[in-house]
Amino acid sequence: MPRMEIELTSTREDGQWTWRAAGARQPRGTVANDLVPDDTSVGDVLRVEVEQFMDGIEVTSVLADRAERSEPETLEMLGSGNNEPLVTTKLAGRRGRRRDEDGPRGRSGKDRRPRRDDDKRDGDKGAGRKDRRPRRDDDKRDGDKGAGRRSRPGRRSQARPDAEAKPRARRLRPKRTHRKAAIAALPEDQQSLARILVRDGVPGVRSAIETQNAAAEAVNEPGIPAELLLKLAERIHPNLRTADWRDRAESALAGVDDVDLRDIRSVVVAAETAARGSEDRELADRLRDALTARVDREHTAWIGEVTSALDEDRVVRALRLSSRPPKAGSPLPSPILDRLAAAAEASLTSDTGQDRWATVLDAVALSPVHQRVTPAGLPEEPTEQLLDVVKRVSMGVPSIAASFGIEPAPPRRGRRSRPRA
Repeated sequence: MPRMEIELTSTREDGQWTWRAAGARQPRGTVANDLVPDDTSVGDVLRVEVEQFMDGIEVTSVLADRAERSEPETLEMLGSGNNEPLVTTKLAGRRGRRRDEDGPRGRSGKDRRPRRDDDKRDGDKGAGRKDRRPRRDDDKRDGDKGAGRRSRPGRRSQARPDAEAKPRARRLRPKRTHRKAAIAALPEDQQSLARILVRDGVPGVRSAIETQNAAAEAVNEPGIPAELLLKLAERIHPNLRTADWRDRAESALAGVDDVDLRDIRSVVVAAETAARGSEDRELADRLRDALTARVDREHTAWIGEVTSALDEDRVVRALRLSSRPPKAGSPLPSPILDRLAAAAEASLTSDTGQDRWATVLDAVALSPVHQRVTPAGLPEEPTEQLLDVVKRVSMGVPSIAASFGIEPAPPRRGRRSRPRA
């Protein structure tokens, strides 16, 4: 899904926000209030995911700003603590036997067992194999590939799945039943225009007219009437937009239990302008009720996951889960917030490793308890890596940043490089 940066310009009486592209006049549009964070104000620049439809650009979700990591995360290698040689060697020969014990063997060796005459077979290789001594279990060597694979202790055929990984919600893939029917109902000379409208909208029709007229002018031929085609496109556009929305709404209602919530919300928001008849409004109401029921279920499950993580003393996971509520405007209950803040404070002590300190602090800055956490202790000599993390999240945890002697400041945004022609 494409992403862009938008600037909030004003609020409307119905609770929606108006926006425009950051640093530009166009494009413009509105975004629902439930998608915008609570502490947002006019003039803020947000990173959002959008979808391009026939009637313009629609904001489907707001993304959290993520600062670029200055250095990669590293793991400290502790080792076993035993004083062992750094390099060990073992000379192995055929089937794992030591050459200094068995003597030189191989193609150039001279201690092979002499082959008897009765072992030779003229042209019959299979019979020669049958006369061989059957191999016993104690003859298997460590170098045997088949035996080695079967005898390795603790070997797993498949990688262990991540216990925290959740199945990714499938994206909305609507059918094109109503769209195709709407195009087929038009006269044949208007169907090509309708296909351009469905794919690129009215701006796409205008661009196609300009391209065709430029090509006609190059060969001294008359161009097509632009105003007439644009009026025709504006006349048939609403029916096509409604048909396209009906396809998406029916697919969203059929998969309301497992389709991505962002896609379902985008269909519900588009119903305000695309749903025209009584059947469309009834379909929009059913989809809105199904979306509300699913969000309530996921909100209950989300509270259970945060509580379970706290019970298992997984503080970082509980903090990160608390920052991603499925239902906007419905925070965690007060007892859970108190437990979350207490667990975070207990994890930020002077004895905590600085890598762990930085990880917990980064999770606290995005959690709903970021203003309530007071560390139990600070590192005596903080490293540059820890101070960089404190500077980056200083706006979310100003009191903790002040305890390090750092003035809260917004993170620096890197410049975007312009694509080369």
